[in-house]
Amino acid sequence: MARLPRLKRADDPGPARKQAAPRRPLPHPGVLRRERRALLRVREERLRDLGGLMLEMYRRDQFRQDLLVDRCDELVALDERLQELDTLLAVAVSARRAAPAARCACGAPIVGGSHFCANCGRPVAAAAPVVACANCGAPVPADAKFCAACGHSTADAPDASQPAPAADNWTQ
Repeated sequence: MARLPRLKRADDPGPARKQAAPRRPLPHPGVLRRERRALLRVREERLRDLGGLMLEMYRRDQFRQDLLVDRCDELVALDERLQELDTLLAVAVSARRAAPAARCACGAPIVGGSHFCANCGRPVAAAAPVVACANCGAPVPADAKFCAACGHSTADAPDASQPAPAADNWTQ
């Protein structure tokens, strides 16, 4: 009896999936810098050798194009590896650097969890408006339904957008 594809057993492996190569962690920036310095030394040496080779070929009037192409290919490969190292180094350094702190319009750093700038008093745009709990006075986000400190419902609190009834001081 043929099984439907959706009713396969849990122990049936089914078709093998192609596994992606595991990602290796970035090397330490110091390792990348050392390799880059070593490659730069090798590159400079190969450039000098290529110039000397060209001069000797010119003096002897015997050009070997295959030899020149091989040496130039080596230099191009070194340049490509140097470019790759520069890219890896930029990524490794930026991954280790902490994200810049959030700043207010006045330039002062914003402390995490604060609702107002400590320097100028402007409200932080990312924070929701805060009101006081009618029961205990603890700060509560305006969109919260209950106070986190005492559990009192915020729906029972008088709405701040409507004016409170004026007390009548007159006696009749």
